[in-house]
Amino acid sequence: MLVFKTLLPLFFALMTQLTLFDFDKNSDLSQWKTVDDVVMGGRSDGDFYLSKAGHGVFTGTISTENNGGFSSVQYRFQKTNTAPYKKYLLRIKGDGKRYQFRVKSDVAQPHSYVHYIETSGNWQLVEILFSEMYATFRGRKLDLPNFQGDALGQIGFLTGNKRNENFKLEIDFIKVE
Repeated sequence: MLVFKTLLPLFFALMTQLTLFDFDKNSDLSQWKTVDDVVMGGRSDGDFYLSKAGHGVFTGTISTENNGGFSSVQYRFQKTNTAPYKKYLLRIKGDGKRYQFRVKSDVAQPHSYVHYIETSGNWQLVEILFSEMYATFRGRKLDLPNFQGDALGQIGFLTGNKRNENFKLEIDFIKVE
């Protein structure tokens, strides 16, 4: 019983955070995919790569031509139990523009859960409660409960501020806590 009592605090300390993606110079980006408005005839162009410092970089150009105006990057992974956690922790550096952080409980789910992030141009540690994320589909808010957080299968970022512009978002890590 003494061993159990000794290991219990260690177990709970390990459970306080789960790393979904921690970028470094050797990160495998093969499961990260960009999706732009070209899927519906638009002309925006996003890219995702590793910087020399080992951060994920989501960058590109937004064009409102042909009713376009968005670019996104998505990371799909094996469905993960996130019931013990309550919030996301993101370390990001934006360009002063607004971005959406997007999640799906399951990749087959048609809708995403969204939270807007205002970036400052400096590195930021952003905390987002699961309960603050609301359901959307193709830019429209849905009449569904906010994200429950029991499971997770996809995370990503989207930019689309209804104007022609360049964008750049650097990502250090994405965790749940």
